Amino acid sequence: MFFDIGPLELIALVILAILVFGPEKLPKVIQDTARFIRKVREFSDSARDDIRRELGPEFKDFDFEDLNPRNFARKHLLENEDLGLKEIRNGFDLRQELAEVTDAVNGREITSGGPSASSQGGSAVDLRKDGPAPRTDPPPYDADAT
Repeated sequence: MFFDIGPLELIALVILAILVFGPEKLPKVIQDTARFIRKVREFSDSARDDIRRELGPEFKDFDFEDLNPRNFARKHLLENEDLGLKEIRNGFDLRQELAEVTDAVNGREITSGGPSASSQGGSAVDLRKDGPAPRTDPPPYDADAT
């Protein structure tokens, strides 16, 4: 319905209003509430019109929803074709970057074929030093250190 209120919630609010204000005062409360909402809308509309009039004719297409940072960024950055951000965003190859990070973590270096050789089947060299075989038993536990 409105304000994400379903029919059951609306019925519960009506019953609660009848219990709080009583059946004889409820129409007066509804009229006062409607009058207040109408005055607030008129006040906001007149304030918006005053601001547009003071800004001048170059801002006649100005939309107050653009003042929201999320809407501003979406309109000027993501939907603007002149900036080319869609091409930049689509130009990222996440698989290649993930493969490079994985190689760096595992200590391998790509030897040939440029930065994308590991994802394209290039050879990788293991940079880990040949030392003693890794221990299979866990390290000693020190209860005082924890």
